[in-house]
Amino acid sequence: MSLPSDAVSRLRLIRTDSIGPVTYRQLIARFGDAETALKALPDLARRGNRSLTLHPESEALAELETATTLGAHLLFLGTPDYPALLAGTETAPPVLYARGDLALLDRPAVAIVGARNASAAGTRFARQLALDLAEADYVVVSGLARGIDAAAHAAALERGTIAVVAGGVDVAYPPDHADLMARIAEQGLVIAEQPPGIEPQARHFPRRNRIIAGLSAGTIVVEGAPKSGSLITARIAADLGREVMAVPGSPLDPRAQGCNLLIREGATLIQTAADVLEALSTLSGQPALPLTVAEPLPLPDFGPALTPDPAARAALLALLSPTAVPIDDLIRLTRLPPAQVASVLLDLELEGALVRHAGARVALG
Repeated sequence: MSLPSDAVSRLRLIRTDSIGPVTYRQLIARFGDAETALKALPDLARRGNRSLTLHPESEALAELETATTLGAHLLFLGTPDYPALLAGTETAPPVLYARGDLALLDRPAVAIVGARNASAAGTRFARQLALDLAEADYVVVSGLARGIDAAAHAAALERGTIAVVAGGVDVAYPPDHADLMARIAEQGLVIAEQPPGIEPQARHFPRRNRIIAGLSAGTIVVEGAPKSGSLITARIAADLGREVMAVPGSPLDPRAQGCNLLIREGATLIQTAADVLEALSTLSGQPALPLTVAEPLPLPDFGPALTPDPAARAALLALLSPTAVPIDDLIRLTRLPPAQVASVLLDLELEGALVRHAGARVALG
């Protein structure tokens, strides 16, 4: 696999402070490529009396060298190697690190997630479910956590599993899963959004969860509390229009409360792998396997004119507040062309005056 010719510029743009996944896509759409966007960023920041330091080229080169040393692949958004289902999501990471068998990304995948303090029965069920789904040619995706995640990975290892980690692709977390992570890197695939060497922090786990959901046609929760990371993953999957499935449990077991809540809210009740296959076939319209290719999320069309428009800026600022609102509402209320709204919002974001929220919503920062 070869890197794109502008890999260094892409990395510099991705690693520059305040440039998140959505902003990255907006910048590429507006300026055409990463190098042009990098040249424009300082001026955009100065308009808002804001300083912005571009990520040094030397550090981007060092990151690429580290990836080579680790034997890791860099998958850039917009290139053929990038996972197709994930590319169709709003907050797809601009770059992913991958260690292992990239061919697994071309196969249909389903996520199995659940409690770290899983019960013996829950662990056994997750293990059997993962094995059965792997034998049905599904890749099992999970987060390498203790409990349900580890059981699912171990059971599917021989047939295909993907571990999405919260830190660097070379950092085992929890540490006692170092051996499991090494085996997955050898026989399956390990994926990370963070650069190598990064120890996972609390804010990294929800970001990891969106990748788990984004890679998968459906997400199964085996055990989980109502406010657990597993439930976050399930809700992200629902927002993406993917199938959400849950295994019912005793009302007396706190670990079953999240699953029972999901079922009450409309998740598919799962008792066997056959239930999963039926749910996914209904989702895709196929007899057994879901679609693995999605259309990439379209980039906003900024149009040919990029000249700042004070009147458009003033109209949008008058409508914005600390409460997030859908961008479509701003377009409707201002009656401005979508390209002009997108351009002004990007300027405001780079000036530090705007914050983006999930679901294509924005608010004053």
